[in-house]
Amino acid sequence: MQIGMNLPVMVPGLDRGTVLEWCRRIDAGPYSTIAAGERITFPNPEVMVTLSVAAAATERVKIAFTVVVLPLHHSPVLLAKQIATLDVLSGGRVVLGVGVGARVEDYRAADAPFDARRLRRMERSVAVMRSVWTGEHTVEGALRPVEPLPLQAGGPPLWAGALAPDSIRRAAAWADGICGFSFGPSTDEVAFAWDTARQAWHDAGRAQPPRLVGSCWFALGREARGQLDEYLKRYLNFMGADVARSLARTVRTDSPAALRRVVADLAALGTDELLLVPTTADPDELSRVADALG
Repeated sequence: MQIGMNLPVMVPGLDRGTVLEWCRRIDAGPYSTIAAGERITFPNPEVMVTLSVAAAATERVKIAFTVVVLPLHHSPVLLAKQIATLDVLSGGRVVLGVGVGARVEDYRAADAPFDARRLRRMERSVAVMRSVWTGEHTVEGALRPVEPLPLQAGGPPLWAGALAPDSIRRAAAWADGICGFSFGPSTDEVAFAWDTARQAWHDAGRAQPPRLVGSCWFALGREARGQLDEYLKRYLNFMGADVARSLARTVRTDSPAALRRVVADLAALGTDELLLVPTTADPDELSRVADALG
C-alpha cells in the first residue's frame, strides 16, 4: 500500500513558504502523492492554483485533486483544458478525483444549483472532459479541438469521490477508482466500500479492478488529540457544535502507534493507497509520519 499526503490546505494561515516547504518535503520523502481538495466558503487556498504550485515545486509525486466538486464548475471544457495543461506541465503526474460535495454554501458561492441532479451533471461533465482529452471537436465552429492534450493518453486517471453504495456503483461506468474518506477510519466502513467497488467493477465488465484510495485525518506529536479536536471543531462547524464534537471522538489516528494500526488495517483490506490528511501546518509532521512508519 502506498502512502500519500495531503497538503494542510484546510488549516488557516498558510503562506508561500509553508506550502513550498510541505511540497519539497513530500517530494523528498517516502510519499507517493501530494493532494489537495476543494472548498470555497472556507479559509483554504483555491485547489487549482495550489496544485499548480505543487507541480512546479515537485518532480516525482503524483499531483492529486481529492476532490474537485465538479458541479460547481460551469464549464467542463474549460476545466478539462486547465487539467490537461497541468498534466503537461507536471510531466504527466495529474490524478483527478471528482465528487458532488455536501456544502450548500459552496454551491451558493459558485452560483450552482444544489439539487438531486448534481450527480447526473457531474457524470455528464466527466463525459465532456474525456472527449476533450481525446482530441474530439467539442466546440461547434472551432477549427481545432481544445488543446493542449494531456500528456497521459486519454486524460489523467479519474477517481470518484464516492461514499454511498449507489454512487460507488454508478462510478464503475466511468471512473478508474474510488477515493474514499473515513473519519475513524472505520475498517467496517472501508471494507464495505471496497467490496462494493470491486463487485461494481466486475458487474460492469471492467478489465481492470478499481484503484482503491482511502483517506483519513491524523495528528502526531505531544498535543495530537487537542490538535485534532480543534481542527475538526473548525472544519465540521457547518454540522453544528454537538455533531462536530461527536464525530471528532471517532477519529482515532492520534499517535504513532495508532497510525501504524490504521496503516496495517487498511493494507489488510487491499487498499492501494492511503492519503493522510494533516491537521497542522507544521511541516515537521511529515518527519513524524516517516519515523512512525519506518
